[in-house]
Amino acid sequence: MITAVAPSQPFTALDRCDRCGAQAYVRVELSTGGELLFCAHHAREHAEKLQQIAAAIQDETGSLQARPTAPSSDKR
Repeated sequence: MITAVAPSQPFTALDRCDRCGAQAYVRVELSTGGELLFCAHHAREHAEKLQQIAAAIQDETGSLQARPTAPSSDKR
């Protein structure tokens, strides 16, 4: 049997941590159904337990490492 899994939706600024309300960067799809959203801090804090109950984890905390580009020195 082959089961197709729909790709998770990308995070937006409207996705908020279920624990504290900060912007979410981790989506945990529960093996019992449903999902939880976490900020990077709370995802790290609860990582061990989340691994035990998750069917899938979408972790986009790497996007926090991205550095913005320097502003252009061109004067208009």
